[in-house]
Amino acid sequence: MRFDVLTLFPELFDSYLQQGLLKQALDNQLVAIHRWNFRDWAPGKHRSVDDKPYGGGPGMLLMCQPIFDCVAAVQQEAAEPGRLVVLTPQGRRLTQRVVEELAGYQRLLLLCGRYEGFDQRIIEGLQPLEISAGDFICNGGEVPAMVVIDSVIRLVPGVLGDETSSKYESFAESGMLEYPQYTRPREFQGMTVPEVLLNGNHAEIAKWRAATSREQTANRRDDFLNETENRDGRT
Repeated sequence: MRFDVLTLFPELFDSYLQQGLLKQALDNQLVAIHRWNFRDWAPGKHRSVDDKPYGGGPGMLLMCQPIFDCVAAVQQEAAEPGRLVVLTPQGRRLTQRVVEELAGYQRLLLLCGRYEGFDQRIIEGLQPLEISAGDFICNGGEVPAMVVIDSVIRLVPGVLGDETSSKYESFAESGMLEYPQYTRPREFQGMTVPEVLLNGNHAEIAKWRAATSREQTANRRDDFLNETENRDGRT
């Protein structure tokens, strides 16, 4: 799978690309990530990409021409033009279901905003998929882009050592939070591992995990539980 990150600060990804599962995926050529700087398509000596908003107001907006030209050029860098995604607080909330949709594309172009955001004509003209990492404001779209990459690559075949791992994580197939997990020692500071996990009865373990997963979801995020039951047609 290929990601193209379009940004004013491609260097922010230097350390990120050298860590953990992502680095392994890159080394194994399961994932490719390319970075592009808007300023490379900006005219003039100063390579300006922003200007004051019409009507007044604080801050600066990213201008149309550099962004349109950057997107057009990057799309031509591969046979598959890919799906353009803009990271914005106004977008569709990033959930595991959205991650699964994004993982269905062979190529994603991640458009990272800065300052006060984009000239609205960038959204209207390029028609990107608008994604929000959450109901909060970041300094730019780079960190949300990393969140998208981090979550999507887990669904790329071969990235996880155990291909079943992603099935049992929070929000995966069941749409609920993951069950509690334990490792050695069996007792630590008076806290013990539930006995059911030690008896080797896999049917009982599966039953306990399903029950505790549902209980945790009900206690902590009952909105997920309601969404899951509505989706499955239960009342």
